[in-house]
Amino acid sequence: MKRASRTPVLDKKEVPEGIPWKRIFLFFFTKIDLLQILVVLSLFAVGLAFIYGTGQQAGASTSILWQKQLQYFIIGSFVWVLLSFLDYRYMGFAAFLAYPVSIILLVYVLFYGTKYYGATRWISIGGYSLQPSELAKVAVVLFISRFLSLKKADINHPLWMLGTIALTGLPFFLIYKEPDLGTALVMLAAVAAIVFSAKLKWRYILFLAILIPVVATAGYFSMKEYQRDRVKVFLNPELDTKNRGWSQLQAELAVGQGGLTGKGFMQGTHNALGYLPQTVSNSDFIFPVIAEEKGLLGSCILVGLYMLLLFTILRTALVVEDDFGRYICIGSAVTIFMHSAVNIGMCIRLAPVTGLPLPLVSYGGTFLLATMCYLGLVHSVYIHSSKKSIFDL
Repeated sequence: MKRASRTPVLDKKEVPEGIPWKRIFLFFFTKIDLLQILVVLSLFAVGLAFIYGTGQQAGASTSILWQKQLQYFIIGSFVWVLLSFLDYRYMGFAAFLAYPVSIILLVYVLFYGTKYYGATRWISIGGYSLQPSELAKVAVVLFISRFLSLKKADINHPLWMLGTIALTGLPFFLIYKEPDLGTALVMLAAVAAIVFSAKLKWRYILFLAILIPVVATAGYFSMKEYQRDRVKVFLNPELDTKNRGWSQLQAELAVGQGGLTGKGFMQGTHNALGYLPQTVSNSDFIFPVIAEEKGLLGSCILVGLYMLLLFTILRTALVVEDDFGRYICIGSAVTIFMHSAVNIGMCIRLAPVTGLPLPLVSYGGTFLLATMCYLGLVHSVYIHSSKKSIFDL
């Protein structure tokens, strides 16, 4: 016996004619993923408040960054709306176009990019910086999702497997050469999740599980010296507390000093006194600032918001009817999860220090735009799916 759908269905006669705002109202509450929107706005509001707070504590050089972040969010919101209402099922052309454009940008940045702190990751445009690697991650998720959702696609066939490896390996190599190992590994994790959800056979999964330690060992010796030092400091906290291990040690102390409820907004001392590097206290190390000022309760609320965000994305992955939409959701969810888990993990010594910002919270224009792209694509899948609930399966 077929189970009745629990999703409310509007009868055409119930939709009022000639009153646009009522039709918009009904559409808004029957099509839009309100939970995801509320979570996104909450996370951004938290981030904007603490970017403002760290800027006032650090001085004039960073005191206006919250305004730039707000500008990026407004632009990102327009991108989100555009992607949301475009039917993702017709984005195949965009997927095959975005990939080569991202490769061109990654090559360009290696030769003509702006160098900061020993890494060439940015392109300067009119006083703003564009980070091609973040946009490339979106392009790769979209492209691999479309590639593996083609009618004849079979990830267990050698040619399709080699094709996927080659198409992922090229941007991975270019991002690694910047160097930006953290971003490259996040992209690799997102593709791995898509490949796994494309029904990769267990014998290949076991083979990869055996291969990973070998590749990781070889990769360690190919790292830059500062990257190896970060791993050494992570494994031995007392190794270099005054240099390579300073930031991670201070992040741990800031988190610990927050206690249960924190010291209060803009009352934290680790950022104000410069113990946390003020150049990254609003980006890579914004979580210790939040933890010190809002304590364990504030930190748990933040983590809870990320869990809700991931729930909305994976819920959409469960109800969508086609592989393309499912792969987009899975790749986006893994990207956001990796950024959140690694960023928070490195602040409490569960992961080595790496330059992965906290989604929607950390300062960073290109990453914020990229995150809004992921969410816009996922929301397009939600809007254009006939099912809205896991009970409709």
